[in-house]
Amino acid sequence: MTNLLTTDFRDGCLTVTLQRPEKRNALSRALLAEIGATFRDWRQREDLRLAVVTGAGDKAFAAGGDLKELNAVRSEQQAIAFANEARMALDAIRIFPVPVVAFINGDAYGGGAELALACDIRIAAEHAKIGFFQARIAVSTAWGGGSDLFQLLPAKALALLCKAEAMDAQTARDIGLVDEIVPTGSRAGECARAYLHKLAANSPQVMRAFKSLAIKHRFGSSHAEKIQAEVACFVKTWVHEDHWSAVQRLTARNHERGE
Repeated sequence: MTNLLTTDFRDGCLTVTLQRPEKRNALSRALLAEIGATFRDWRQREDLRLAVVTGAGDKAFAAGGDLKELNAVRSEQQAIAFANEARMALDAIRIFPVPVVAFINGDAYGGGAELALACDIRIAAEHAKIGFFQARIAVSTAWGGGSDLFQLLPAKALALLCKAEAMDAQTARDIGLVDEIVPTGSRAGECARAYLHKLAANSPQVMRAFKSLAIKHRFGSSHAEKIQAEVACFVKTWVHEDHWSAVQRLTARNHERGE
């Protein structure tokens, strides 16, 4: 792995940290390529339960694309190539086999907001802000974030894109863009880990089952295909030994309570 990002794996959780704090974790083409490669490389791990994306430092999750570098993208063909490679990088998150959490530890603007929306779940530090700033530089979304936003918040997406304003964490949570807020400062990491621990308490195959349903929904499968996928996931988890062990523990607990 290069010095653009780092990975850490423990207790079934993969943490991917963007390592460009001096650039506010701006998303260069090389960093986007690393993100895509990392998630593709890790997708075969059977012991995965959860993945997390965050940024180094506490000022920025990812403050958008690296505009200085991207100034070289001028022609239509270059713009198409760049948009496709960036979207494919984020698609590696969207189709990752277990849930991916964005820990928005600082500002997430423009492409950084698209990265956050590529993830399945978002938690944010109190001081963090998120904004779709693409219109400020007279462009639209290109990495799949616009589609993600319309799917997540169909009644609000257009206004959010057109206004191109920064939202604080509480506002983002109020409208459903962020799922959880953790305090700023020394307790942020501790609270984030506690929240992630709750999510990762399920067995790997259950997490994979839930994520497979999310993928079906996200990419527009028919109702029949979604139902078929849900039944297939249920059957696979039902016959797994983890299910029978969990039932046995629950039955024993209920018996002790006289239930």
